[in-house]
Amino acid sequence: MECTHLNQIRKVKPSAKGCEECLKIGSTWVHLRMCLECGHVGCCDSSLHKHATKHFHKTQHAIMRSIEPGESWGWCYVDEMEVDVV
Repeated sequence: MECTHLNQIRKVKPSAKGCEECLKIGSTWVHLRMCLECGHVGCCDSSLHKHATKHFHKTQHAIMRSIEPGESWGWCYVDEMEVDVV
């Protein structure tokens, strides 16, 4: 199986230095993810608020990547598979 959404990846910059929504509400996160279509930075599913996944459900932007130091993996929410985004 191959991801069919890689064409949606854009050259983006992180929208914030942390999870946008957590920063606004004074919350914390475990790990950060960045949307590769718009640059939105949200927290991972191990975080209390799961803002990266909520961003996908709100926007249908399919591809995100980890922006943790030393990590270079991505994920397609639609195809539910890891993708190479390096």
